[in-house]
Amino acid sequence: MSTKKMVLAAFFLALALYLPFITVQIPQLGSILLPMHYPVLLCGFVCGSGMGLLVGFVAPLLRSFLFSAPPFPIAAVPMAFELAAYGLLTGLLYKMLPKRPSSIYVSLIAAMVGGRIVWGAVRYVMLLTGTAFSWEIFISSVLLGSLPGIMLQIVLIPLLVMALQRAGLMENA
Repeated sequence: MSTKKMVLAAFFLALALYLPFITVQIPQLGSILLPMHYPVLLCGFVCGSGMGLLVGFVAPLLRSFLFSAPPFPIAAVPMAFELAAYGLLTGLLYKMLPKRPSSIYVSLIAAMVGGRIVWGAVRYVMLLTGTAFSWEIFISSVLLGSLPGIMLQIVLIPLLVMALQRAGLMENA
């Protein structure tokens, strides 16, 4: 593991901890714009699947313990698994696919779908322990409530990845 990769992963973790403060005045805005997701998705692309998984898993848990948001365990635990899947899948898929702009989109969208499935599975397992969860909660949380954030991710993340490639920060490129 290179020092550059570790420093970049630490930077993405710091961003994941900091960006939600932008939406703190309107808490619902955080669940709409998904500010922790962007750095984790980028970390998977830039640092690879291992660091993406690590940053994705640690970020929500650390933020929950430091700032009490997302609430532990109801939101922080499923989110940790969801973001870990984002980091893992973006890094893994981007490394495996041909280095074309379309591969960025394929990796991103597949990771977003995979991460949301993981989130739903973890929430379902938590249901078995007495936490409320239903199909309606899954659809409203996964898609409807966060549609603006999903759209922003699909627009911004590929542009940022291509800019980072041009800047020479992408080892996978």
